[in-house]
Amino acid sequence: MAETTTTTTLSCARCGNPAHLQCPKCMELKLPREGASFCTQDCFKASWSSHKSVHLKAKLSSLGTGTPHEQNSDLLNEGWLYCLKKGQARTPKLPHFDWTGTLRPYPIGGRRAVPAHIEHPDWAVDGIPKIEPNSDLQHVVEIKTVDQIERMRETCKIAREVLDAAAHVIRPGVTTDEIDQVVHDATIAAGGYPSPLNYHFFPKSCCTSVNEVICHGIPDARALEDGDIVNVDVTVYYKGVHGDLNETYFVGNVDEESQRLVRCTYECLEKAISIVKPGVRFREIGEVINRHASMSGFSVVKSYCGHGIGELFHCAPNIPHYGRNKAVGVMKAGQTFTIEPMINAGICILFKCGFGVIGCGLMDGLLSLLMANAVLSLSTPFW
Repeated sequence: MAETTTTTTLSCARCGNPAHLQCPKCMELKLPREGASFCTQDCFKASWSSHKSVHLKAKLSSLGTGTPHEQNSDLLNEGWLYCLKKGQARTPKLPHFDWTGTLRPYPIGGRRAVPAHIEHPDWAVDGIPKIEPNSDLQHVVEIKTVDQIERMRETCKIAREVLDAAAHVIRPGVTTDEIDQVVHDATIAAGGYPSPLNYHFFPKSCCTSVNEVICHGIPDARALEDGDIVNVDVTVYYKGVHGDLNETYFVGNVDEESQRLVRCTYECLEKAISIVKPGVRFREIGEVINRHASMSGFSVVKSYCGHGIGELFHCAPNIPHYGRNKAVGVMKAGQTFTIEPMINAGICILFKCGFGVIGCGLMDGLLSLLMANAVLSLSTPFW
């Protein structure tokens, strides 16, 4: 920390006390001293996790309008790298791909830490789920106990609050990595673990999918632009169960077609939730969603489904969102699963891309939209 040499009165960016020290990185970047001054080393250290985003913003705003590789050169020098091989590899070079739209990958930062006192899922250390793949619940739909339902109710409430915190910061100029920081911090503050973190090597605490990315986008250094749409997918692990939900948000001024796509997808989700009750076939969810999307002139993703959720992140049943699907089974009281309609403004082609663990995109570069909620089938109202 550098000591200020003028008599100007500055306040600590953390506690508001008179400040005499200044962040050396802010000085190097020639940023205003307001917001970069601290009263003690302790305040500086305590603020570092949030304060360092100021440096990233400053660099992004000064990079100009060159190619993504040119824009990201400074970040690469500081250890931010592009993601490859389903999260298991990094490279300083922009990955080659026959991109369909204007969106390009940006470098990602390191994995965020979770305090040891918080309960971790079994993939937290090495990225490999142990219990989930071999569980009988991949084939049998679990009927939750009263205790499990109550824990899921509590966990889903936390997940909702985390997603709302992320939504609050979405605006042009904010990076998806900054959104991830908010999700991570809010989850930790509530005593939870961000379920996506290191799940099959996923490097971040939430998924952020912009424009033509359908799902599982990795938060990176790209700043959101006016007119973007961005989906934020949050799952929280708390008291031994997972709570999963996501929403898609407007960034600044969004065109009418994008608004229509978002509205249609939300209506698909609402219509699907409205039929959930014991005795309904799982396949009916896809029929309801497909009918509404088709009538609105949009298409439905077939490669990704909703899923069972509880003590396992993903389990039976599979919930297809398209018509004429072959989902097996009938809803029973006490089952919990997600409904996640993914609706496209164009024709969908699935591909593995450098900026998603499993990336999805559209062959014509048009927009895609995802909405999801975890739901509970009950013979009496959940609330």
